[in-house]
Amino acid sequence: MSAVTVIFYEDEQGCPVLKWLESIQQRSYAKGIIRIERLAELGHAIRRPEADFLRDGIYELRWRLGSVNYRIFYFFHGRELVVLAHGITKEKNISDKDVDLAVKRKETYLKKPEKHTHYEVLK
Repeated sequence: MSAVTVIFYEDEQGCPVLKWLESIQQRSYAKGIIRIERLAELGHAIRRPEADFLRDGIYELRWRLGSVNYRIFYFFHGRELVVLAHGITKEKNISDKDVDLAVKRKETYLKKPEKHTHYEVLK
């Protein structure tokens, strides 16, 4: 049984995390799905190197393949829910712009969760 329910943030253009996941290499995608499953299993208990707190209630889910670092930003909404809001591929550091976008998506989500919720079963 999962520690948290994982959902995806959605806006007028669709689901940013799912679009991003579909754009990366298959092996990277597979590793990302494993991380998402671990996040669902462990919830708040997931720690480095798999996840880390950034700021403003935003966390990052992390994995690496070769020399490329992959990140999905997420936040908790209550004890039963985690929202995946933004995905990035980076060489090393995360830009403030990327975190700011995740914070903005969090604020948008919190105003109307039902409008910005996308449930997805990942394969």
